[in-house]
Amino acid sequence: METRPRPKMSDVARIAGVSVATVSKVVNGRYGVSKETFETVQRVIDELGYVGNLSATSLRSAKTNVLGILVASFEPFAAELLKGAASAAGGSGFELLAHAGNDTHGWERRSLARMGGTLIDGAVVVTPTVIEASNVIPIVAVDPHWGPTLVPTVDSDGFGGGRAAARYLLSLGHTRIAHMAGREDLDSARERERGYRAAMREAGVAVDNALVRDARYDPDIALEVARELLTMAERPTAIFAANDITALSAMRVAAELGLSVPDDVSIVGFDDVPEATLAQPQLTTVRQPLQAMGAEAMRMLLDILAGVDRETHVRMDTELIVRDSCGPVPDVVNPATEPSPTTTS
Repeated sequence: METRPRPKMSDVARIAGVSVATVSKVVNGRYGVSKETFETVQRVIDELGYVGNLSATSLRSAKTNVLGILVASFEPFAAELLKGAASAAGGSGFELLAHAGNDTHGWERRSLARMGGTLIDGAVVVTPTVIEASNVIPIVAVDPHWGPTLVPTVDSDGFGGGRAAARYLLSLGHTRIAHMAGREDLDSARERERGYRAAMREAGVAVDNALVRDARYDPDIALEVARELLTMAERPTAIFAANDITALSAMRVAAELGLSVPDDVSIVGFDDVPEATLAQPQLTTVRQPLQAMGAEAMRMLLDILAGVDRETHVRMDTELIVRDSCGPVPDVVNPATEPSPTTTS
């Protein structure tokens, strides 16, 4: 029987209608490839069975009995997911290895290449930016950047959560509601903004796009964005932040500017990380069941490893948790200003 030659990168490029350099970017998780091109190239890779490095495959003869939990960094969101995943793995016979990929583009691909088949038998990957179905080991993605398209996935109802947050602020009389958005390349962040916009539209309130700012889930960027919003000539009376860390940054800026939360400005977050209840005042937020999401992702991975036939996309409900950071719209809204420098004569 004639042996079929192993597909080459040039074969993938020819069939996908792209350059070899583009295929290389997809394979190695580099910048500069659109979502559509990535999916086209990845589909061809899957169809041809192209494997850039067979070394990991050759090592799959021995199980490690270790599962990986891979995160970009050990921040509060990931920490809650880790707790749930670890709990669900109890009694499974597998040990767990937690790994942070340093939050650079393609971190998950590099991490899986290093550990897949040599250190771990499968992995739960949290908020991956680049992920593919043809991995050496089974993986389950939690809140992947492009949504549930390529691999088994656990996520939450970002649209419903964003709409609930905006509806609550509207019910308090707020109409000038700012949105400190998350990363535009993250599907769940886009869904939260879409929910916010839907609630505003349903209430007949026009969205002032000057109040929609990209904070990227970055606390330092969030501080700058919050200061810009809260020192506007006509500042917002409420802020819906795409995650709790962003919301807490907004609360910090409000305090620095001498604004009361919630008397002068109401603030809502998203996630319900433990820090939300430690804030003063305690933060109203949209709760993602983070530990439950981590646990479900681990159960899904264990089922896949055991050959259990099951649904491979689970979307969990979100819930508005009302605490102390929101109140009625103030009767008079005065623009916040920077403290004036002390002068001496």
